[in-house]
Amino acid sequence: MKTLLLSLLLGLALSSCQSEGELTQSDVGDVALPTEAQLLYEGVFSPTSGIEVSGTARVYGRATQRYVALEDFSVSHGPDLKVYLSTTASPDTFVNLGALGNGVDPTYNIPEGVDLTVYDHVLIHCQQYSHLFAIAPLQPAE
Repeated sequence: MKTLLLSLLLGLALSSCQSEGELTQSDVGDVALPTEAQLLYEGVFSPTSGIEVSGTARVYGRATQRYVALEDFSVSHGPDLKVYLSTTASPDTFVNLGALGNGVDPTYNIPEGVDLTVYDHVLIHCQQYSHLFAIAPLQPAE
């Protein structure tokens, strides 16, 4: 009976993991921010309950390419953390930019066609357990 229960729990745990979308398959956070990129938007991260976070999300642009840079950023450790551009402060409608890297000040490419007047929040979200860690509402840079 214990073996059956353990097998059932293990099966549920393995099936609860979400597969990564197309944008999370490649290495992330290793994009080089061009020196001539201009600051377009920025927002300060605030945590959700029980999470510690600090830092700023900044959106830079150069020609047709745009980037999200997490600057002076740190967040509580968690599994399967992803960086989202979202239409709200919750992960309802979002673009998954990729896995949160371990490097200093990771930078992510924003896919072409993403309207930053609509996708105006950067979220740190645990995809595996559907838990929101941090929110940075974006405002136009001054």
